[in-house]
Amino acid sequence: MSRIWKAGRFELELTQGKPLIMGIVNVTPDSFSDGGKFFHTLKAIDHARQLLESGANILDVGGESTRPGAAGVDVDEEWVRVSDVLRELISWNVPVSIDTMKATVMARAVDLGADILNDVNGFRDEGAEQVLTQSAAGAVVMHMKGEPRTMQDSPVYTHVVDEVADFLKFRIADLEQLGVAANRILVDPGFGFGKTLQHNIDLLRATEQFSALGAGVLVGVSRKRMIADLTGQTDPAARVSGSVAAAIYAAQQGAAVVRVHDVRETADALKVWSALTLS
Repeated sequence: MSRIWKAGRFELELTQGKPLIMGIVNVTPDSFSDGGKFFHTLKAIDHARQLLESGANILDVGGESTRPGAAGVDVDEEWVRVSDVLRELISWNVPVSIDTMKATVMARAVDLGADILNDVNGFRDEGAEQVLTQSAAGAVVMHMKGEPRTMQDSPVYTHVVDEVADFLKFRIADLEQLGVAANRILVDPGFGFGKTLQHNIDLLRATEQFSALGAGVLVGVSRKRMIADLTGQTDPAARVSGSVAAAIYAAQQGAAVVRVHDVRETADALKVWSALTLS
């Protein structure tokens, strides 16, 4: 079974059991996963090229860290960080996503030609819905409880899967009512964004339930605290194996896209898993 995700210049095929790989390009000095390794423009562009060569289908560029406790940055600083990187990647004629909560950054990215708006705040910033409705960009609508600086301060749910599913269902309905076609929308349960380890496990196990909302599901657990808690690996760079295992599980549960740091390892694992189970 497959569906088409309309995202800017592209119509991306989402096939059951064969998730697209979204490679992460952090243009930040304080990323939890790489510690600012790709903060400078040329390093970020070179990293993006390597991600494509390793098997990434989509490049996701972010200029503001959303790790727990992260301080925010203003619009102009975020744009300075990402604009030249976006401009170069868009010229490669590959699907390019901007990871931002800010409507102004979204609008500027769309003007450059970005194909996907990936919003951890679910398009709740003033003006974000308008940017989306006035563009042809694909949307990733994520659930976050609170905001990055405080989201991990003892998050509590009565039924985490139902509550996150309800939020995403209503956001889909809101966007469709505004004129955003259903085939432009993906949902992300927001692993690690106001969630405990058990919340994250419950949400990942419920991937098929989120798929039933009518939008493809993006799973982003790569190198996150969830993987550290399960493996004991405190160094994010040492969480590759655990992250790949989670990506394979997500594929089994029907994830449409997996957002990862370690593209080559994930791509190779998915090829082997696919050959052994789907052929």
